[in-house]
Amino acid sequence: MDGVIRPKVLKGFRDSLPDREIPRRKLIRALEDHFISYGFVPIDTPALEYAEILLSKGGGETDKQTYRFTDRGGRDVSLRFDLTIPFARYVALHQHDIAMPFKRYHIAKVWRGENTQRGRYREFVQCDFDIVGTNAITADLEIMLMMAGGLKKIGAGKNQIRFSHRGVFNNLLNRLGLENQSIQVLRIVDKMSKLGAKEIRSQLTGLVGGKNADLLLDFITVEKDNPSTLTKMTQLAQGFDGRRGSPSGPREKPPATEQLGIILDAVDELTMQENLVLDPSITRGLDYYTGIVFETYLENLPSLGSVCSGGRYDNLTGLFTRNTVSGVGASIGLDRLMTGLEELDSLNLTASNTDILILSLDEGLLVHYQRYARDMRENGLSAEVYPEPKKIGAQFKYAESRDIPLALIVGPEEKAAGIVNLKDLRTRDNYNGISFEKARVKARDLISKKHNTAIRPY
Repeated sequence: MDGVIRPKVLKGFRDSLPDREIPRRKLIRALEDHFISYGFVPIDTPALEYAEILLSKGGGETDKQTYRFTDRGGRDVSLRFDLTIPFARYVALHQHDIAMPFKRYHIAKVWRGENTQRGRYREFVQCDFDIVGTNAITADLEIMLMMAGGLKKIGAGKNQIRFSHRGVFNNLLNRLGLENQSIQVLRIVDKMSKLGAKEIRSQLTGLVGGKNADLLLDFITVEKDNPSTLTKMTQLAQGFDGRRGSPSGPREKPPATEQLGIILDAVDELTMQENLVLDPSITRGLDYYTGIVFETYLENLPSLGSVCSGGRYDNLTGLFTRNTVSGVGASIGLDRLMTGLEELDSLNLTASNTDILILSLDEGLLVHYQRYARDMRENGLSAEVYPEPKKIGAQFKYAESRDIPLALIVGPEEKAAGIVNLKDLRTRDNYNGISFEKARVKARDLISKKHNTAIRPY
């Protein structure tokens, strides 16, 4: 075995076999179709960027987890850590070539040198979607509606988008004189769903004292319904009523609570109170968020954590241009989402995209088999021809290993008689001695009705 390299994969990386890659691609196609239905357009950016671009925020865990090296040209480069900073660079570079507001989606791999965890690897697929070039609250609403609709479309079951507004939280911190500790407070509160109220109070007490910790805990506690939560948030942060009440002082209602009021009115009108919940504990620990922030949870799998999160940022491109570009966006961790769908038994794992296998029984009929396959494809079915004549049992075994649901069986006698035999490999039902045209119609009917039925082994 001298000279043979042992095949191995780096820790935190993995190969994707067909039974995983096929459902992943189907998931991506479904999400792309959904984004397109909202008027979003695809973009792409290089996997490799100048390090100064990707590390422009500076410091923290991001720098530690970024894959960074010197290339052959002596350039300091890095693999993209996420899709947000490359998008900021993209908008700054192409702002005169794209129409604003700009609605984009980007589905691609990113790399982080972090400890692996459930549903998370060092190389993984991220799915981002943003609306930039407008600060209208309707854009924030559209992003959240698109999130809810997209998860429903891909079979994730009931989901809940929990949202808040960083502006209201910042008002409270300013009122308490904690503006210089805002980042630490936000990062503690952001862990509420993971650590629970007792641990959060302990950490906040150590940072800002017991009285402030209790007030902050009261602020981030969800009330019986959305309007009640907003009223309490407003009173604690500003000292006057919520979206429809009268001010208790001469000041006008601040934009942050007005924006939340508009969102809640829309939630009521769309009867989505169970899907969109105002939750002031949602803060998103990253400091570039300035407005509406949100996280999305699968109702039947809350332990998975947020599968889609994001928010409003006021100056996406501030690091790269003096032109201010506001936007709102979200990101789906596709691998984490797939882990959740699999646990919910909502992920159709399959080793093939093929609908029908045309068995090869006679070398003299190979051209005819290809003609059958071409006709099937032209009529909306995916078809493949077994490449060489073998025993029929071996070809059935191949179909079983590939999760191919149907088989078309044509030998010399059938060809001479102008008939074919169709077999449903999932149910063992046979449709023998029928015309090819009838077999094609039947195959389409079987695929549409029983697409998710498992194949039984021979």
